[in-house]
Amino acid sequence: MRQYLMEKQNEMLELLERMVNIDSGSYIKEGVDEIGAILMKEYRDMGFAVQEVKQEEYGNHLIIQHPLAKNPKTIIIAHMDTVFPVGTAENRPFHIKDNRAYGPGVIDMKASQVAVLYAMKALIKFHSKAYQDVLIVLNSDEEIGSPTSKELIENKAVGKKYALVMEPARKDGSVVTSRRGKGHYTISVKGRAAHSGIEPEKGRSAIEELAYKIIRLHDLTDHEKGISVNVGLIEGGSSVNTVSDTAMAEVDIRISEREQAKPMEEKIESICASTDVKGTEIHLEGKMNRLPMEKNAQTTSLLHMIEDVGVEMGLKVKDTATGGGSDASFTAAMGVATIDGMGPVGGNAHSEAEYLEIPSLIERIELLAKTINKLSEE
Repeated sequence: MRQYLMEKQNEMLELLERMVNIDSGSYIKEGVDEIGAILMKEYRDMGFAVQEVKQEEYGNHLIIQHPLAKNPKTIIIAHMDTVFPVGTAENRPFHIKDNRAYGPGVIDMKASQVAVLYAMKALIKFHSKAYQDVLIVLNSDEEIGSPTSKELIENKAVGKKYALVMEPARKDGSVVTSRRGKGHYTISVKGRAAHSGIEPEKGRSAIEELAYKIIRLHDLTDHEKGISVNVGLIEGGSSVNTVSDTAMAEVDIRISEREQAKPMEEKIESICASTDVKGTEIHLEGKMNRLPMEKNAQTTSLLHMIEDVGVEMGLKVKDTATGGGSDASFTAAMGVATIDGMGPVGGNAHSEAEYLEIPSLIERIELLAKTINKLSEE
């Protein structure tokens, strides 16, 4: 299999270049759908059935399965969207330097899209029927919390025994066996405007009210318990000499245990249930939308199987935990044995320095294909 994949490397890189040079941020529906159209054709040309799940606001999701598949045991999840705005691909297109490929979304996760596709090609090439034992979900909105694909993923994961999530491997090649849970809230405050010099007593500062809330929210952070609260964005006011009548904040929540989710929601709701500045109004939107992916016996068993595949390849597979969220949390919360970080190796995701280690592409495709084959035999 390794020799076959090496022969296909230039072909893989050409496909990767084509996709990286398309702007496909979560809010760029046209670009995400263009990525979807490329992949849809590739899979259909291999004989797979592709269902396009239409979306109005975001890109369309793809559900991929071979017509001969019967109750596949494994679900594979990979997202087609990136975090980058329109114009990024033109400003810094795909390029290669010193065995690394660069460009927006190259590792998170367009290289993983190439990996899944060529793992299927390899299984077909070597007459393994394991390609009939997988269901592939390619979603379009993971980078913004999977608002339209969460339910889809959960529905398709019902009855599955294993989930392989194609977020990139860590820089040292480790797969991911646990992730922190994540929540996102928006706080909107309405006050009363007034001239800050002439009649400030008539004003009711929305910014002041928001400041009280920010301090109390940050006080919820408990690093020893793996809980962090970060007010990462704030807006408010109209001019320096006006008592602000509006203010807004966006809040990121991270937890490490499922049992922390409900108490955290209750505390945030309690903080925002009343105002400190008389005459202001406050509105809270949001929730804990991803439970933690916790390492358990099922995860460990699946990890051992992947480690065994690695040994056969002469590859030592390691695992790690990470604070970032992903769609792996959805399948893990359903009790499906889940391993994330099955994609190629790279780093600096979401930045101008994002890269793919090109030699890892073939290695990780082989690991993925042989893992799928092993799981099919279980």
